[in-house]
Amino acid sequence: MPFAQIVVGPPGSGKTTYCHGLSQLFKSTKRDCAIVNLDPANENIPYDCDIDISSLITLEDAIDTFGLGPNGGMIYCLEYLEKNIDWLLEQLDKIQDKYIIFDCPGQVELYTHNTAIKNIINILEKRDYRLCVVHLVDAHHCTDPSKYISVLLLSLQIMLQLGLPHVNVLSKVDLMESYGKLAFNLDFYTEVQDLHYLLEQLNTDKQTAKYKKLNEALVELIEDYNLVGFYTLCVEDKDSMINLVRVIDKANGYIYGGLEKANESILWTAAKVGGLGSLEDIKEVQERYLRNTWEETKEEEEEEKNFANPNDII
Repeated sequence: MPFAQIVVGPPGSGKTTYCHGLSQLFKSTKRDCAIVNLDPANENIPYDCDIDISSLITLEDAIDTFGLGPNGGMIYCLEYLEKNIDWLLEQLDKIQDKYIIFDCPGQVELYTHNTAIKNIINILEKRDYRLCVVHLVDAHHCTDPSKYISVLLLSLQIMLQLGLPHVNVLSKVDLMESYGKLAFNLDFYTEVQDLHYLLEQLNTDKQTAKYKKLNEALVELIEDYNLVGFYTLCVEDKDSMINLVRVIDKANGYIYGGLEKANESILWTAAKVGGLGSLEDIKEVQERYLRNTWEETKEEEEEEKNFANPNDII
């Protein structure tokens, strides 16, 4: 009964960096793991690959042979892998005693429209793999309401398409403020609170104001499903990585892996790690990596004006 996490996310979201950092963390904690690279365009891989799709097919071969573009070539490679799934299963049998990390391509259409990865996942589930999707998105999208709504829609679509236990992650949280200040506290974005507050910004922005009805419909859609939430990640922060690993271990059932050998009850094992919501203190994350929200900065500026002009108070 192998355990695995399937790491997905848009290009540049930090998937490969996360996989590398995770393998180093597991090495230090004596958890035997293996990394499977399913991205045929992934060059200069920083980690040691146990299985690499480039041994079966490369993106360059698909493009040159069939005259495809980068996205079309990527889809062909994954569909080719699906057709030759026996190759992958044979390679996986050699590492079935290890915890497996699948580093997947960043092309979004592979998880929203194409079925190759979904079909591969279904085959792995039939072979009793315990899987969990880890979906990474760049945290800086939270600084722009329209991008944040797009990220929510993408996360929701992938959750519905793949149909696995899902952990959504705001990666690079330590770099978030370099792109701008948040309009609300960080927990507003991780817990996906009342999105109607974002409509005020969307409906006053020159680029999105003309889509007022569409904005309202998208917000209602996300809130009706009420499925999406986020954890945060800073790969360089060991505590941040450990908190996320605990969440993932509960999502794919790894924390229950020893139940057959030890006679522990599921409830007792779950109590040892606590609930998912208790694993990360969002306020602590905000204090560590973020300074002030846009609203707090505005209040501070008003206070400074009052102190600078004491005569105005009289």
